[in-house]
Amino acid sequence: MTSRPVRALLALTATTATVLALGTGTAGAHVTVSSTDASPGGFGELTFRVPTERDTASTVSVAVQLPTDTPFAFVSVKPVPGWTATTTTTPLDPPVEGESGQITEAVSQITWTADAGAGIAPGQYQSFSISAGPLPDVDALSLPAVQTYDDGEEVAWIEPVVDGQAEPERPAPTLTLAAASDGAGGEAAETSADTTTDTSTDTPAAEAADDGPSGVAVAALVVGVLALLAALAGLAVALGSRRRTAG
Repeated sequence: MTSRPVRALLALTATTATVLALGTGTAGAHVTVSSTDASPGGFGELTFRVPTERDTASTVSVAVQLPTDTPFAFVSVKPVPGWTATTTTTPLDPPVEGESGQITEAVSQITWTADAGAGIAPGQYQSFSISAGPLPDVDALSLPAVQTYDDGEEVAWIEPVVDGQAEPERPAPTLTLAAASDGAGGEAAETSADTTTDTSTDTPAAEAADDGPSGVAVAALVVGVLALLAALAGLAVALGSRRRTAG
């Protein structure tokens, strides 16, 4: 018969495993944005990674808001097989000076809509890229997004991410802008991004884990390990006491 301390340890171990699974399962599951060449004042390719988090529904639409207080004067969209991209423009007041004259309007939203029979199935993700610039002179740029599933559910990734505070439940995709170096992020980067065709297909969501664990997952891991060590110590004390009593 299993002793009470052993049963307690088994229960604690199962609970710890569950907590750790929940913590690491949500890591990197948000809509995110990244870039390898974006820098303040330059051009860059911005890539939005959109995973499907539902078990019975597919993602069929993704709408991303671009800044209007510091608008991108130039935006081009990378084609994605099976998806149609549409843009919404907003007048610029005052206009922005470009190479070919004044620019009076800028793209304020991009919406990708899945073609019939397409979409991001459960357990998969898709990447959507744009070339944009000039980028504002800031350290980080918030780009809110709305994800729509084929059952009608909308998930708004719009909550601001604040340094030093816990990540919100549905954080807005936030782009970190690196300092410009040797001309990277300029017009050459824009041309390269525009002439590249996306031939990728849907990939299992497990590959999205390269974003690394979130702070919640790490905290859960630490708490779980400490709890397990404490339980093992308690079990050792209890078994030692039982042996002395039996002796």
